[in-house]
Amino acid sequence: MIKEIKVTLLGDSGVGKSSIVNRFCFSKFNDKNKVSPAADYFSKEIQLEGNIIKFQMWDTAGQEQFRSLVPLYLRNSQVAIIVYDITQKSSFIALKEWIINLEQVCSRNLIFILVGNKCDLIDQEAVTYDEAKQYSYQLQALFQYTSCKTNDGIEDLFRIIAGEYLKQEEELKNQQNTNHKQNSKLSIEKNYYSSCC
Repeated sequence: MIKEIKVTLLGDSGVGKSSIVNRFCFSKFNDKNKVSPAADYFSKEIQLEGNIIKFQMWDTAGQEQFRSLVPLYLRNSQVAIIVYDITQKSSFIALKEWIINLEQVCSRNLIFILVGNKCDLIDQEAVTYDEAKQYSYQLQALFQYTSCKTNDGIEDLFRIIAGEYLKQEEELKNQQNTNHKQNSKLSIEKNYYSSCC
């Protein structure tokens, strides 16, 4: 059975959102910083725990003139990947604005992952791993370091997302089963008391 997951990538221009998608989908890396249009669409399937997971990915542009379009791509997303460049402090500070966009549009069940990209440039880092990890705890978000250049963390990123999606799906199923059992019990008790008195 194919499970489809809508994923939206957010973050400032130049942080590497398109590079993450291109590396994951096509195993390609281009260090030329090409500006994305308002949004690009990509898809890729992986297998995990006997399931086929189809990622439907919207790579949104980070430029200011496209910000008003972001809520359109976030609507009905199950996953939001918010990317910052570990060598650019400004891209990390800007995360707050992207998170406001998320909170206005998305449901509580959204899987939210913070990604520190360009970890191959760790010697130039302007945001430490610990600082970003602490921020992800505050947001109750997952956290991953990636490098599109070296391919570090890219496959892991999408496997973490798929695993979290399957976990949430299982928890929801169990909750629905519990609610169904409780409702059945209440119905039986109601019928018993209405018939005996």
